[in-house]
Amino acid sequence: MAECLSEITNTAGPVDAKEELLNECESLWKQMEECQSKLMLLGTETLPRSDTKLSLLMLQWKALTVECRQWQVKNPEIISTNPDVLLELGKEELQKTKNELEMLLSAVRSKNKKLEEDLKREQQWYEEQKRMLDTVNETEEDKNTQVEQPSTKREFSNLKSEIRKLRTFKKELLNALGGFLDEHYPHPGKGENYKKKKSSAEPAVELITLKEILENVMNKLITTPFEPYITINESFWPPYIELLLRYGIALRHPQDPKRIRLQAFHK
Repeated sequence: MAECLSEITNTAGPVDAKEELLNECESLWKQMEECQSKLMLLGTETLPRSDTKLSLLMLQWKALTVECRQWQVKNPEIISTNPDVLLELGKEELQKTKNELEMLLSAVRSKNKKLEEDLKREQQWYEEQKRMLDTVNETEEDKNTQVEQPSTKREFSNLKSEIRKLRTFKKELLNALGGFLDEHYPHPGKGENYKKKKSSAEPAVELITLKEILENVMNKLITTPFEPYITINESFWPPYIELLLRYGIALRHPQDPKRIRLQAFHK
């Protein structure tokens, strides 16, 4: 209180206002000293020994009751009616309020800055987690695709390899079969037996080899499996036809003996 009044008196303009305020302060101080003296005198009274605690409580209750009544009937007192003093006091209060508000504003700004930084970090964390989730989903999709695609690619590659092997094997097999047939079953027109049987009359058509007969029935079976029979004509040498039928390589049509087909060895 003394410091506050000292600051006010140092900043107050007129000297009369300063003296008036000092006089009021001294008057209030004297009143406070008198009240304190009375309280000291009341505190030194001898209390009865019978119930000391109850007596103290009763005295405190009376003092509080009196103080409460005084506060109820008391009106707020103005320290001074001097406008210069009131102006300086108002300025000081406004300055204090301004300082407090500035401190509060600084604290709020600092807190807001911290919240913004926390929000920025949370957003960065959210973006990182989102990118990680997207990466995981893409990786999972890629793995699922890779599980399907490599399998298909491997199967296609294996199929192509098998087809190449089969074509090579087919070519080798046909070459071997052709060589075997050319060696052991030559063209009917070049055989000695055919030359002995050939007398005066020449055949109307050129005979085909056993190899050509087999090619015809094989091609027929492959191209039209639903109708694999071929018709025997004059170009087919009968001994070769009998050979195929006897060893079960070819079969006759059940209703037309002039038609034959290759045995379905692949079934």
